[in-house]
Amino acid sequence: MQQLGQLSSASPTPPAGLTRRRKAALIVQMLFRDGNGIPLTRMPEKLQAALAHELGAIRLVDKSTVEQVAVEFLEELDSIGLVAPGSTLQALDALGDQISPDLAERLRAEIIAAQNGDPWPMVTALSEDDLVTLMEAESTHIGAIVLSKLPVAKAAEVLGKLPGERARRISFGMSQTSSVSPDAVLKIGKALMRDHCEKSTIAFNRGPDARLGAILNTSPAATREDVLTSLNGDDPKFADDVRKNIFTFADIATRIKGTDIPVCIRAVDADELNVAISAALAGSDDEAAGAEYILANMSQRMAGSIREAVDEMGHVKRKTGEAAMNVVTTAIRTLAEDGGITYQSTDDEDDE
Repeated sequence: MQQLGQLSSASPTPPAGLTRRRKAALIVQMLFRDGNGIPLTRMPEKLQAALAHELGAIRLVDKSTVEQVAVEFLEELDSIGLVAPGSTLQALDALGDQISPDLAERLRAEIIAAQNGDPWPMVTALSEDDLVTLMEAESTHIGAIVLSKLPVAKAAEVLGKLPGERARRISFGMSQTSSVSPDAVLKIGKALMRDHCEKSTIAFNRGPDARLGAILNTSPAATREDVLTSLNGDDPKFADDVRKNIFTFADIATRIKGTDIPVCIRAVDADELNVAISAALAGSDDEAAGAEYILANMSQRMAGSIREAVDEMGHVKRKTGEAAMNVVTTAIRTLAEDGGITYQSTDDEDDE
């Protein structure tokens, strides 16, 4: 079908008196005659209608014209090196589960809405939580119309998530929708699409927890703990989300696989690594555990060399040591962001 679409729009010079659409219709008729089914329903409705008109206009076609169209079609097939989906809807079908199901559903709804001028596919494609928010913000009459437009299973899920009183009012409101005109439903759908489906442009491409976590990653430990303690008092959930975005030297022993340690330190300057190990061994218990973990997961010769350098170095100022530890953790975070390594989970529920 994709190849037939290409033939109808970009074929060689057609036989005299035949348009490209008529030639495509002849090919379809020949396929039907030979008992070969083709998925015409996958074509846009406008093309299906155009094909029906062309087929209806065909009466008798001489044998030489049929043969010429068939040969031309085969030559067109032979010249094709690659067939792509040809439309976003077909591309979504081809991608299957390789992209987010929610994104795929939203894109399908947007395309169908654009093709048909119908806003309701976009409205009904909203997530259940978004639909609950919509129904709580709009009147019960609007909520009843939305509920009526949803697929039965999705409507049941949304109704179950609504507060009891709101769910009862919307359910009762459905009894008052029998006389609503199609034009009114269309206008309501357009208003809902504008208010609830069109995403506004945002200034930041990452959430506030990720942005603050990135800042605290390179902040002094005292500052980081002070901020987290304060956040925990003001907004415990936000504080917990920020913690999930923080990776410091103290997290190395619990969140990095031992086999990944060599690749993690490969990009770190040897002198910086020595200073970081020295400062960590003299720091908190978790930082010291991170230093020992690094030493335990490298060659014993290299670990021995680092321990000798640390002994010779003596005391390292905290500020200098934290800067060196940040160099190590920055290298690790960069690897993780690029997919070179994967953080280990700190508990059974939080998988990176």
